[in-house]
Amino acid sequence: MGEVSRMQVPRVLDAVRTAALEAAVLTGRLALYSTGLLAERPVPEPVSRDGGAAPGPRPVLLIHGFVDNRSVFALARRSLGRHGWDQLASVNYSPLTWDVRAAAEAFGTQLEEFRARTGRPRVDVVAHSLGGLIARYCVQRLGGDAHVHTLLTLGTPHAGTRAAPALSLHPLVRQMRPGSDVLAELAGPAPGCRTRFVSFWSECDQVVDPVHSARLVHPDLRCRSVRVRGVGHLALPVHSAVIAQVRRELLADLEDNADARSPAPSAEVA
Repeated sequence: MGEVSRMQVPRVLDAVRTAALEAAVLTGRLALYSTGLLAERPVPEPVSRDGGAAPGPRPVLLIHGFVDNRSVFALARRSLGRHGWDQLASVNYSPLTWDVRAAAEAFGTQLEEFRARTGRPRVDVVAHSLGGLIARYCVQRLGGDAHVHTLLTLGTPHAGTRAAPALSLHPLVRQMRPGSDVLAELAGPAPGCRTRFVSFWSECDQVVDPVHSARLVHPDLRCRSVRVRGVGHLALPVHSAVIAQVRRELLADLEDNADARSPAPSAEVA
């Protein structure tokens, strides 16, 4: 028993560190929440380099999770901006949103407006938690794949979550439950979808239960997963190592071949 207890100590310490980080992130999130209610900064015009067209990273549109707002991406935006992303924007959806499908339709309008302002044919989307389901529904079911090159999700319950049963009175939470009608639609055939999907999942996620539900697996989609260690659900959009991997994934320029369905190798963030 003593040997077993000693083997469990690292796991307990990891859990304590993760919980402490989540508490710190929650405190910061509450402090910054009001800033996410301010009007979004205008998207700058494409920056021309060497007198030619504007090359470099594709524009990035960010969408937050449940009961949150664009302030969650403050650190990610700063990091992306410092590493060459000239065109960034975040969208808010109403806290009164009751349906993933309706939110996806509204997001589709915001996506097209953003793409038109950037002057680029396709953009990338980075989404946290519920935002990933909204963006995925737009891409997979509403034709958004015509404008989205890569959809990168952080802690999105692609296969549903059983966490927080007390919140099941909310329709959005019910739609995130395993076996919901929305998840059944997303699990259905998606032939010809042109978007590349990258799903970050954390083995310490307290909101996605089971944690591997945040891995997107679909026979018709080009999917890649990134396993994250020691980072909880709230910290995923703000953790420096996760943000660094997000940048790398967005720069991984795979061929835009809708028929290339061979699974990409997974990655890991420690």
